[in-house]
Amino acid sequence: MNGLHVNSLRRARPAPPPSRHLEIFLEMMAAERGASVNTLEAYRRDLADFATFLARRGRPVEAADAKNIRDYLAGLAGRGRAPATRARRLSVIRQFFEFLFAEGVRDDDPAGAIDAPKLGQPLPKYLSEAEVEALIGAAGGGGRQGKRLAALVEVLYATGLRVSELAGLPLSAISRDGQMLLVRGKGDKERLVPLGDPARDAIGRYLEVRGEFIAKGLSSNFLFPSAARSGHITRALVAGKLKQLAVNAGIDPARVSPHVMRHSFASHLLAHGADLRSLQQMLGHADISTTQIYTHVLEQRLKSLVEQSHPLAGLSPKSSP
Repeated sequence: MNGLHVNSLRRARPAPPPSRHLEIFLEMMAAERGASVNTLEAYRRDLADFATFLARRGRPVEAADAKNIRDYLAGLAGRGRAPATRARRLSVIRQFFEFLFAEGVRDDDPAGAIDAPKLGQPLPKYLSEAEVEALIGAAGGGGRQGKRLAALVEVLYATGLRVSELAGLPLSAISRDGQMLLVRGKGDKERLVPLGDPARDAIGRYLEVRGEFIAKGLSSNFLFPSAARSGHITRALVAGKLKQLAVNAGIDPARVSPHVMRHSFASHLLAHGADLRSLQQMLGHADISTTQIYTHVLEQRLKSLVEQSHPLAGLSPKSSP
């Protein structure tokens, strides 16, 4: 056996032992808290990474102590993981040990006293109204592909849906009068989101060709069907189409994504007078504190209002009485 192979074996991570409690925790998250498939997969990956870290120290994941958790987070920082990533990992670990404590598996909670990494409050990235108009204009082609693309972009911007919500919309989500969408979001919670005229018109044109996206002899309950395993378009397809649209519209594709469209929807609504509570309901945020990241738009609008309307706003210090 050569030295290179020996070194590679030494560096190999030991596989963590299977954890029955971890699987029961994930089952609880799905059954009692309505966690989505994507959330469960993310939790599984994060906890598996933590379990692998502990396996190198000869300790099962259920037996971790506070020092193990702090060492794990320090190791993530040493590998250049962002504070937000470390905070997310700690949140998952906390929920896992809270579960073990509640179930009587442990008589303490080693994660409870560990402080999360300090996070900044990054402002949401969004496009200007002119840039969104350019994207929509670039999507206005003919044919079935063009009509579907126009409907996707119009609905994204008109509703602020998460891309997973958009991709999996059932055809029945559209109200009979075409004025509203019934959206099933995180935790299987339903909400009604209004559709404006441009989005309704784009959907109407797309529905004329929707059947062409369904294999002959088959049917589909999805608004945007496809041959994918899920039966509907994928998040990756939507993201890729937006990137190509950005190129066609002369916008840096790195600045355009489904979530940027969601941020643009929220920011533009606030700029035109929407209130935070209404926006919270349309975005499907469980807590209004999540929606408050968009208050930067309100601050800019109020500042402009004062500068334009206040009787003293145009006076320089020298000319003021």
